[in-house]
Amino acid sequence: MNDLAPSSWITPEVRALLRKDPWFGSLPSELELSLLQVATPRRLRSGEALFLRGSPPDGLYAVLEGSLRISGVTEAGKEAILAMAEPPGWLGEIALFDNLPRTHNVVAEGATRLLHVPLASLHELLARVPLFWREFGVLMALKLRLAFIGMEDLALLPAEGRLARRLLLLAQTSSLTHEGPCVVPISQSQLGMMLSLSRQTTNQVLQGLQDQGVLQIAYGRIEVLDMDKLMSVAGLSSTEKRILGQMQPVART
Repeated sequence: MNDLAPSSWITPEVRALLRKDPWFGSLPSELELSLLQVATPRRLRSGEALFLRGSPPDGLYAVLEGSLRISGVTEAGKEAILAMAEPPGWLGEIALFDNLPRTHNVVAEGATRLLHVPLASLHELLARVPLFWREFGVLMALKLRLAFIGMEDLALLPAEGRLARRLLLLAQTSSLTHEGPCVVPISQSQLGMMLSLSRQTTNQVLQGLQDQGVLQIAYGRIEVLDMDKLMSVAGLSSTEKRILGQMQPVART
């Protein structure tokens, strides 16, 4: 494992972007270098699928530019958006553990650039250094916690609380790579689909938050004006605040 170096296409700027992700930014140096050494670039056109439900596992991905829509679609064509993956988020780790087919569709929202770590390279690395399994478990555990919180919100909270919480999560992700005003690149209809809310209800809640000075609605995006007010509306518990804190970048020396 000596003399490791990232793939030649990974510039210092790409590496700095990846380190803004809390999970990747906290990895041991040896694992970080091992992943970057075998990483390959991937580009998607708008509307192009990265993978679909039932696709075989093929490794991990990190979003470098653009965004990905993670969703499920019924046979009748009704779509439920589960999440949006934006830079520098990682995805695809579940199949690393169980080697089963992909469970959801992942499609590019606009032109998207990705980093891909092939499954064969991951298996080779983990066979050589089994201790690194823990790091991928940490990545999956954070997403599992967020999924359970989302399920509880859906069952117990009114529309305003659910929307505020999801918007807060999206804002935290967006703030990793954007300085200045926090802009969440999501439409009202997409946000509503993520929360099983009608477009009318979504618009009413957003208008109410806009009237309170919490946010500003624009075409295809939502600008958060007052993060503290949004946090208050979301009503996070102390435990949930700690989990949200895990999504902040880790300072590296």
